Amino acid sequence: MHGCFISFDKFAITDLIIFMLFRKKKKSKSGKKKSPSAKPVLNSKRNDQIKIIVGYSLLAFSLYLTFAFVSFLFNAEADQSKLHLSWSELIRNASINVNNITGKTGAYLADVFINRWFGLPSFLLIYLLVLYAFWILKSKSFKLKNKIIKSLILIVWLSIALGFAFGHKYTDWSVYPGGSYGFHVSIWFNSLIGQIGTFFVLLITLIAFIILSFDKATGFFFFKSRKKEISEDKSVKNSDNEEAILEEDDTDLPEALNDEFGENVEEKPAEEILETLKVRDEVDLDDLPLSEEEAIEEAPVQFSEEKEEGPSMTVENAEESEEEVENEPLADYDPKLDLSHYEYPSIDLLETYSHMKSEVTDEELIENKNKIVETLRNFKIEIVKIKATIGPTVTLYEIVPAQGIRISKIKNLEDDIALSLAALGIRIIAPIPGKGTIGIEVPNRTPQMVSMRSIIASRKFQESTAELPVAMGRTVSNETFVFDLTKMPHLLVAGATGQGKSVGLNAIIASILFKKHPSQVKFVFIDPKKVELNLYSIIENHFLAKLPDAEEPIITDVEKVKATLNSLGVEMDARYDLLKSAHARNIKEYNKKFIERKLNPEKGHQYLPYIVVVVDEFADLIMTAGKEIELPIARIAQLARAVGIHMIIATQRPSTNIITGVIKANFPSRIAFKVASMIDSRTILDAPGANQLIGKGDMLFAAGSDMVRLQCAFVDTHEVEGVCQHIADQQAYPTAFLLPEYVSEDGGLDSGIDLQQRDEVFEDAARLVVLNQQGSTSMIQRKFSIGYNRAGRIMDQLEAAGIVGPSEGSKARKVLYQDEYSLEQLLNSL
Repeated sequence: MHGCFISFDKFAITDLIIFMLFRKKKKSKSGKKKSPSAKPVLNSKRNDQIKIIVGYSLLAFSLYLTFAFVSFLFNAEADQSKLHLSWSELIRNASINVNNITGKTGAYLADVFINRWFGLPSFLLIYLLVLYAFWILKSKSFKLKNKIIKSLILIVWLSIALGFAFGHKYTDWSVYPGGSYGFHVSIWFNSLIGQIGTFFVLLITLIAFIILSFDKATGFFFFKSRKKEISEDKSVKNSDNEEAILEEDDTDLPEALNDEFGENVEEKPAEEILETLKVRDEVDLDDLPLSEEEAIEEAPVQFSEEKEEGPSMTVENAEESEEEVENEPLADYDPKLDLSHYEYPSIDLLETYSHMKSEVTDEELIENKNKIVETLRNFKIEIVKIKATIGPTVTLYEIVPAQGIRISKIKNLEDDIALSLAALGIRIIAPIPGKGTIGIEVPNRTPQMVSMRSIIASRKFQESTAELPVAMGRTVSNETFVFDLTKMPHLLVAGATGQGKSVGLNAIIASILFKKHPSQVKFVFIDPKKVELNLYSIIENHFLAKLPDAEEPIITDVEKVKATLNSLGVEMDARYDLLKSAHARNIKEYNKKFIERKLNPEKGHQYLPYIVVVVDEFADLIMTAGKEIELPIARIAQLARAVGIHMIIATQRPSTNIITGVIKANFPSRIAFKVASMIDSRTILDAPGANQLIGKGDMLFAAGSDMVRLQCAFVDTHEVEGVCQHIADQQAYPTAFLLPEYVSEDGGLDSGIDLQQRDEVFEDAARLVVLNQQGSTSMIQRKFSIGYNRAGRIMDQLEAAGIVGPSEGSKARKVLYQDEYSLEQLLNSL
């Protein structure tokens, strides 16, 4: 830089100084601009070249300082001992090297600016150099002087503030945030007015800097009343003399203007008056006396004030205010208003089970890894890489085989690896979806119990925005697994007895109870075993839905199950009619319109809660009622997603005659707990793997093509009782949510049997049942070669006539008549 400036002649330097000081054009004393012959020499080609060289030199130097400062922040400690030397010693000795990427010069400049001068605010000096370079190159038009002053003030203030804040830590750091200048000035202020005084001085100077730098900041520091005064003062903008002139001539001004324009000036706006002045007299408004111009602006203002005093103005304002009250939009409808004081269950109602926690030791991981590698080597399979991911129940070992190894070869070694590890439930995933690895899931020696409390308290569940969030448990990577039931949209749960199926159902129900209000979701519980879901009967008026004539909230009778499922079909059709009239595609859009009061309740519209149907022991229902149960379930599963009806069916018998093709096609999301055979696994998941689970809540969750292994969260019976009791103790609705009555095709209610319209073979079927002393629908179907539905109706008629007893699940019905003579007497009376 120094050599570059030496090569300039004195005329070039003089021209540069003149250009920097007199960049704007001057006016002569007479107010006229100078003639072109009086322009400085800067317009010459050589001066333009000088400006380009100087501007780009400053930009390059700014970039150099930036690298120097940034590198100094990371290498100051290493270069500290060398930078204490004098400048002459540092540059003369070639053996001295520094870590700064800009060399000794950059390191020395950074030490001077940052440590010896202003600290980190020295970066603003680079900003000033860049501004100055752009100003020389004329790439931007801005006021350089104001920006320089503001930047310098900010550099000094930041240096003192950083020295005041971090001065006590200067001995521990190699980079001083406020520099030596800020450190010593803050010490001087502390000794003079104390630390509290120094803080207030810095605060007041910062506020003053903000107010002087930004016009909009002025009103921010005033109270509300003062802001109003400032806005009023700005609208007037009159000096003391001008106010006096307006006060003297205020009354005569409209009349004078009327004489001038020959019409009532009070009815014309100020802009029109000014435009007329320009056109008629061609007056330059900049040369008008200020009092006259302000007087013209005051004319319409005075008229509006006089008009406000009239009675008509008062009446008009009153009408406007009344109209505003009438047109005020209604607040959004709140479905929670009926139970506005409802308190959601607390996680304190759930247990922690901290005594059940266990950890996988390093010895176990290393031992399992060595056995896996050794077993694969015995079959000439080399591994490039192996990685372990520890889960609550199993540990996933991800292996990358060598090139040329067939995946099927590793897959066939499942039993051999299980034998070498002496572990139950080895499962190989070949390959892992989305990864180029093969997974081997090995059960932990001491599985960890996942408590429902930890799942409910997790951030993923608490911050979930799903419509029906369900927290099931933890994945192999120990992450909380949460899914939205409305996206499934129906769920099939299967598994052998005692493997966690009932606990999984309770976890699903508890998740929804913890997250949703009673107005948002209703449950329909179907429990042929009569004991699994009976815990939820006490929240009947809060969360349950049932038929109007149902005595028990939990449906256990097969006939009531059929009536309830058909009633849900009626509810589904009614909801679709509401969606059609509201022009909504799903329940979410419909409820949003209803909340925003875009739908009229007088036309039948209402807020629609989600309905979750939970069916336990689905196999028993199929064996008892067959198609009469399967068909309404399939119809609901096919159509009810859009109207907010979702089904969860569970069974402990995953065979093909129970989980039929119709059921599998309509339940794409499935949960499989441990099953006995691979055939059962394929029936549930269409893939093996459920037979390799270790039980006690270990499960596979399949949604479409994705399959995830989880450890289901454990929720005990007393925890469910506590949650239900907390809900039951609060205010409830008068009744449960009532489903519509189902009317059968013959016009009567499905729950009633009309003995006046008996089947043609009714009497023959009665004699057959009494003769064999066995009441079975399948027997009637075989003997008379009729369909299952007709045979079921005949059996219902026999029950209504008192010939056979009620259904007892898979058992045959009891025959109440022992001989044909008494039966004939009954038939004659009918």
